[in-house]
Amino acid sequence: MNRPGSVEYTTNEQVAVITLNRPTVKNALTWTMLADLKRAIADFNHDDSLRVAILTGSGDEAFCSGADLDETIPLLTDGGLSAIIEEPTKRFFSDVYKPIISAVNGYCIAGGLEILLGTDIRIAADHAMFGLSEVRWGIVPAAGSHIRLPQQIPISIAMELLLTGQPITAQRAAAIGLVNKVVPRDSLMHEAHSIAATLCRNGPLAIRTAKEIAVRSEKQETGFVLERYMSECVFTSHDAIEGPRAFVERRTPIFFGR
Repeated sequence: MNRPGSVEYTTNEQVAVITLNRPTVKNALTWTMLADLKRAIADFNHDDSLRVAILTGSGDEAFCSGADLDETIPLLTDGGLSAIIEEPTKRFFSDVYKPIISAVNGYCIAGGLEILLGTDIRIAADHAMFGLSEVRWGIVPAAGSHIRLPQQIPISIAMELLLTGQPITAQRAAAIGLVNKVVPRDSLMHEAHSIAATLCRNGPLAIRTAKEIAVRSEKQETGFVLERYMSECVFTSHDAIEGPRAFVERRTPIFFGR
């Protein structure tokens, strides 16, 4: 049964499907949903009968638009970044060496893109949009984007996304290598399951080992720690209070650089 405001977890043979289910607000993540996502990924990771996970969002408007600002910003601006990033050396799915496929069914913005960066194979519906909008509101994407994004796409385009806060289309995301393929929205889940079936035919030990070597050789941990501690200085600033407030009030923020 679907419960809006939750993360739904289902399995079929060797494939788990994890669905962010809060479509009325573009699948923005609450604390409960973050905890649900963590549990779902742990269940998938520890179930030896499961070989592949597909991660998607409910509805056809958004994959995930990031964290729910009403819940997260008051905590973050009060020095609570560690409540989200419990282990400074880890980010979304850092220790998961089974493959995760993203099926991006719409907006993939802010924390949604940070989740995407922790997945392996990414299929986007043709109406999807990708971006890191945080700097527009005086904050930063502290869940791994500063480290993962420049490793995954050309540095100049990574900096464009990080510094302008402007989104890009699914077609451009595919052209720069952020996603593997763009398909019509009605074909999205079919394509994701087709790729999952291909992966399931391969040797599970070989798949996990290949991913672990690739991920661990990137040596992201030092960068994650740097991001964690430098980001906290931003989140406890005046600008980090003003920006999200302006977002909620639908006005242009007034920044002072402090």
